[in-house]
Amino acid sequence: MKRILFVGMDVHKNSISVGLAEEGSGEARFYGQIPAKLEAIDVVTRKLASRGNELRFAYEAGPGGFCIQRHLQSKDLHCIVAAPSLIPKKAGDRIKTDRRDAVNLARLFRAGELTAIGIPDEADEAMRDLFRSRSDAKVAQRRSRQQMQAFLLRHGVVYQGTTNWSKMHYRWLHDANMGEPLKQIVLQEYIDAERQAAERVERISQQISLALPDWRRFHEVCAYQAFRGVSWLTAVGVAAEIGDMGRFNNAKYLMAFVGLVPSERSSGDSVRRGGITKTGNTHVRRLLVESAWSYRLQARKTSLLLKRQADAPEVVRELSWKAQLRLCGKYRRLRAKGKSKQHVVTSVARELTGFLWEAGRVVNA
Repeated sequence: MKRILFVGMDVHKNSISVGLAEEGSGEARFYGQIPAKLEAIDVVTRKLASRGNELRFAYEAGPGGFCIQRHLQSKDLHCIVAAPSLIPKKAGDRIKTDRRDAVNLARLFRAGELTAIGIPDEADEAMRDLFRSRSDAKVAQRRSRQQMQAFLLRHGVVYQGTTNWSKMHYRWLHDANMGEPLKQIVLQEYIDAERQAAERVERISQQISLALPDWRRFHEVCAYQAFRGVSWLTAVGVAAEIGDMGRFNNAKYLMAFVGLVPSERSSGDSVRRGGITKTGNTHVRRLLVESAWSYRLQARKTSLLLKRQADAPEVVRELSWKAQLRLCGKYRRLRAKGKSKQHVVTSVARELTGFLWEAGRVVNA
């Protein structure tokens, strides 16, 4: 019978440190450092497997993505990607090296102390990357607008209209006279930069719209957008970032995954709860909090919401109305108690997460 050999890998851009821990209670040891190339991993795999071991690999999630995991999985080798924030750490340990990290990963993997993250398939990852590229484009657009407004304000040129970035505002920008020729050039460069950023956002949005009907999570997107405050782009982001809702046993696990649960420091009779943990997926948390703001208004089914619900199952539409009644009422109650808007919206976002979890489960049932 083959003995299991747990392999911990501390992965960096140019190198991978490898630690080994044999099944049982033996001491974990450092194997060595190899180049960060799939060919080098294959060489190590063949050497270790030639000794009659069953290999199991683990490494931390990081900027390197899932290439190593998918490569090992294609060779029928077990490999997990561990959540870095959930790796146990000794309070008194103040020495951190690649060698120690690799050995520690192997030891913790053997002990069952590592928490594996969900690995998206390549289609889901591609949609997630496309959505994140749109978010980056929106950030670039917002930055270009801020830079333009700061430039104009420095020179006392202030728009007197009611709405920025409307047709009237753009017309005013093109007609603005800065006096000095060089200042006029600067303004034109800012205008061009903002226009290019806006075109990039629109271009990526169109690509998402075109790819959506052929995506396997299309029905989940239809279910999510049936909820108030969840536009089709927000629904795409939630579906791409979370993936299969079935991997969460209940809604509380999903709430913890997006970092919307309260932090806690309790000891003995003392119970202290603080702000939300803000761990896990920051992209989904931001989308949910933005969506939660819509529940500050009274519950109603607008024409836009009914249009978004057209492709959603009846059970999801009923769940959406139930969410409105509960969350709009919760917002009013908590505000009446004197809670700040930010705290109330965060609480609403947490419960909205639970409703989306239920909708995802219904669609995939």
